[in-house]
Amino acid sequence: MLTGIKMAFVGGDARIIEVIKQASELDASIILIGFDQLETPLPDTVKKGLAPDVLAGVDAVVLPVSGVDEEGKVQAQFSSELLVLDDTHFDALPGHVQIFTGIARKRLTAACQERGLRLIKLMELDEVAILNSIPSAEGAIQYAMQHTDFTIHGSNAVVLGFGRCGITLARMLHGIGAKVTVCARREADLARVQEMNVAACAMTDIREAVQGADLIFNTVPSPILTADVLAKVPKSCVIIDIASAPGGTDFRFADKRGIKAMLAPSLPGIVAPRTAGQILARTVCRLLGEHA
Repeated sequence: MLTGIKMAFVGGDARIIEVIKQASELDASIILIGFDQLETPLPDTVKKGLAPDVLAGVDAVVLPVSGVDEEGKVQAQFSSELLVLDDTHFDALPGHVQIFTGIARKRLTAACQERGLRLIKLMELDEVAILNSIPSAEGAIQYAMQHTDFTIHGSNAVVLGFGRCGITLARMLHGIGAKVTVCARREADLARVQEMNVAACAMTDIREAVQGADLIFNTVPSPILTADVLAKVPKSCVIIDIASAPGGTDFRFADKRGIKAMLAPSLPGIVAPRTAGQILARTVCRLLGEHA
């Protein structure tokens, strides 16, 4: 139970609604900031503006998955107003507060470090990231189906990266009959790829791997599909880049070559917000309960 815990939700999308519902079920006291246009009734919550005094007595702050940008702006799907967190807001927070975010950019990280505030980056936790890879992979495959005129079954699909999303994506593609090749850097990962009965390719050999690709799924959040690599990609190939913005693809050069390439980050919040929100809710409420 979260009885006696005061939470402030600052902005967010449909995923955050699931966190609010779960926290309310567990009897937390909830303040909603940036939800003035939310039509869904949320019992036992109070809507307020983003003022320092509103944050002064909270035990937890829940930010959107995207966190805070370098100008302090907070994504707020259900608000007509611009939400900006500045020093006055962070200064008002009590020292014991827990701040939850999906990812943390430099501004948010620095603000918390300067004040000794506990910052929890949910997307870096395995219990969130592994489960979150399921809607990410399903969404990537959905995008591929929408933008191709052939079946995934029997297609040559290349997955770049073998992290949490790469593993799930490779397994799903293999399960529906694609001829999957995974490019990874670590020898241990390449061994695991082979154990899965999927073709393994060292990242240094990426140019060879992409030559016959019908589909390429990138999960690496750094330049990987560069111009010299894209020069080897068939023009008929479709690229789905699910890495964090700006992705790992040279989209300018892809467009110049006539290759259909799209950046598709944050897929869980787009294709399965309820499931993605429930994943976040379980972890947020568990961590709050442990530190109550």
